[in-house]
Amino acid sequence: MVYLIQVITMKKDTIAAIATSLGEAAINVVRLSGEDAFTIVDSVFDGQTLNDAPSHTVHYGHILDGTTTVDEVLVTLFRAPTSFTREDMIEIGCHGGTYVARKILELLLSKGARLAERGEFTERAFLNGRIDLTQAESVLDIIEARTELSLTLANQGLKGFLRDKIRAYRRRLLDVVAHIEVNIDYPEYDDVEQLTDELVLPMIADLRDSIEALLAKAEDGKVIRDGVKTAIVGKPNVGKSSLLNTLLGEERAIVTDIQGTTRDTVEASLNMGGVVLHLIDTAGIREAADAVERIGIERAKKALESAELVLFVLDNSVPLSDEDDTLLSLTKHKKRIIIINKIDLKSTIGRSFEDAVQLSALTKANMETLETRIKSMFLSGDLKQDTSATLANARQIGLLKQAAAQIRDAEQSARDKMPVDIIEIDLKNAWETLGEITGDSHGTDLLDELFSKFCLGK
Repeated sequence: MVYLIQVITMKKDTIAAIATSLGEAAINVVRLSGEDAFTIVDSVFDGQTLNDAPSHTVHYGHILDGTTTVDEVLVTLFRAPTSFTREDMIEIGCHGGTYVARKILELLLSKGARLAERGEFTERAFLNGRIDLTQAESVLDIIEARTELSLTLANQGLKGFLRDKIRAYRRRLLDVVAHIEVNIDYPEYDDVEQLTDELVLPMIADLRDSIEALLAKAEDGKVIRDGVKTAIVGKPNVGKSSLLNTLLGEERAIVTDIQGTTRDTVEASLNMGGVVLHLIDTAGIREAADAVERIGIERAKKALESAELVLFVLDNSVPLSDEDDTLLSLTKHKKRIIIINKIDLKSTIGRSFEDAVQLSALTKANMETLETRIKSMFLSGDLKQDTSATLANARQIGLLKQAAAQIRDAEQSARDKMPVDIIEIDLKNAWETLGEITGDSHGTDLLDELFSKFCLGK
């Protein structure tokens, strides 16, 4: 709490930054937040006096550098506490272009504003109680969303679904602790064992079930947010590069009949059924013909080790070889989809594979089957229809797993008839851990790391 008070005291100055990407565009937006925002903009604005203007109004005028007009602008006002940061805020809409926005920002800084740090506007919204940490992370997720599902998930977080769920867990933990303490001081039960068996254990078990149910959905959220590292693997000339090009809808990789054409990994990202695949087309794994191919094959093996999904490609038009068998063995412990490519040619592969996807990268036959398989492997339900809370990043998932473990420790202590004060310690630890998810309990390092990921002006 001491830290929180110190940070809020430090953040009372007025900050400014360009909130839009610099470059040729219709408009740019320069944003300010802080107690002197209105006074600072008034000092360079030729138009209505802003200090006298009401909140949530837009004003036409010009930004002046002395007597020289910099730009014709629209100035939008947000008075505290009804702004994103819960401070006085102003957004200056100017013409697009690198010079104009920077010139306006330089003027604001010369009048007493400070250049905002990365994510500082959102950080102030958090510190001033406008949003919690899960909502702050959702702001970043909206900016980085690459699919409809990832945008849906981010908007769920911004609406506070996860925050409400976590805070409900914390209240339930406090209820258990309160029952323990009250019944120690004012016994309603004949003995502690009766208290544990009849009251504490059922409450802990019910809470543990709820948290584990949320954790079971966490993988969906992580996949939607971060995507899946996917390696396209197979021996030379089975059609790996053709598959990559067909998936991307463009000629990203060179395709020839010459074995070993792909000498290095080729990387690209693709939205497939709401799941972003971070694709790596690897060199055909075989005995290298030269030093350059050897390097490519080593990189292919490293890509295979780190892959979360392996698209293992076999050639339908040639008999299965020892190289194929070696690669099948090498990838059997990975999450894998076996793809029988070139079904437009006569089959001489000589072996069937259960659940293999048969397609033609050349004619695009059965490509939708591959999309369906990938989606079913990584998404357990339809998040478009699911408005409940979902965890979406490693920080949230890690903390919830930690809290679940602490609750399971408390449950086990209760079953082992441990003293109730021991049970209470684990429950309080879980309460603190859950608070780190929402930011109700946090430290300097956490805030610095989280908000440093934001762009300037957000």
